[in-house]
Amino acid sequence: MSFTDTPEGFRSGFLSFVGRPNTGKSTLTNALVGEKIAITADQPETTRHPIRGLVHRPDAQIILVDTPGLHRPRTLLGERLNAQVQETYSDVDVIALTVPADEKIGPGDRWILDNVRAAAPRTPIVGVVTKTDKVSRDAVGAQLLALHELLGGESEVVPVSAKDGVQLDVLLDVITGLLPEGPKLYPDDHVTDDDTETRIAELIREAALSGLRDELPHSVAVQVDEILPDEEREGVLDVHAVIFIERPGQRRIIEGPQGRRMGRIISTSRRGIIDLLGQNVYLDLRFKVLKNWQSDPKALGRLGF
Repeated sequence: MSFTDTPEGFRSGFLSFVGRPNTGKSTLTNALVGEKIAITADQPETTRHPIRGLVHRPDAQIILVDTPGLHRPRTLLGERLNAQVQETYSDVDVIALTVPADEKIGPGDRWILDNVRAAAPRTPIVGVVTKTDKVSRDAVGAQLLALHELLGGESEVVPVSAKDGVQLDVLLDVITGLLPEGPKLYPDDHVTDDDTETRIAELIREAALSGLRDELPHSVAVQVDEILPDEEREGVLDVHAVIFIERPGQRRIIEGPQGRRMGRIISTSRRGIIDLLGQNVYLDLRFKVLKNWQSDPKALGRLGF
């Protein structure tokens, strides 16, 4: 059957995960798709653009849109990320509000829900309690009740653990039931509509963020310059990329003592790029200072924000 052939009763549509930064949206997206398409890190605000992942089922095709976490912005970048998220709300069929099992529901969650309902008043909302592997069963139950109370009405609430693969099928069943009937929108072998260069840049940024703390992670951006066949080694691709930072001193932090941290960044991201491309690569990384790029409209435009 081609992806344009549709069995009777087939459903297809778009689901957006929304929630505070670092509530497990990207980890859940990867778990549902069955392949890593969104980077994950311990820092909030890791996701910087909506990422579409595909879930293929016999009865449905679900396009997952993993968005940046909605937050009160501190920079022009933050404002643009919020605008991206709010624009996404109006284009999807279902919204899933993610709340981690190990953090109390607070004003930030209510603020997000108010924003969602204002932007998409008729779009159904599913509550998702994430990271259930981190707490007791009683704590999960209490969080489910709290989230149900926050959403009100007939909204369904599903507890999941993306890490352990628990309740993912239940969540997909609930989402499928809310999608409209319609044809497949992508071929069966499609897992994401992110282009290759974007995925490579994100793998490098994930490796660069690993272990960083404080504000520095938000100062890091990555862009792929070019991908070329190696002139001397057959079957090897040369990947040239730039790590953008806001101040010269940040380079020393990222590189680490004697450049050891930089060596790990190259090794880790190169392995991910090899898995993605299915062939050997040589990775060339260089630094460029873009002063205060998070608040500079010109620099943000250059970096695709």
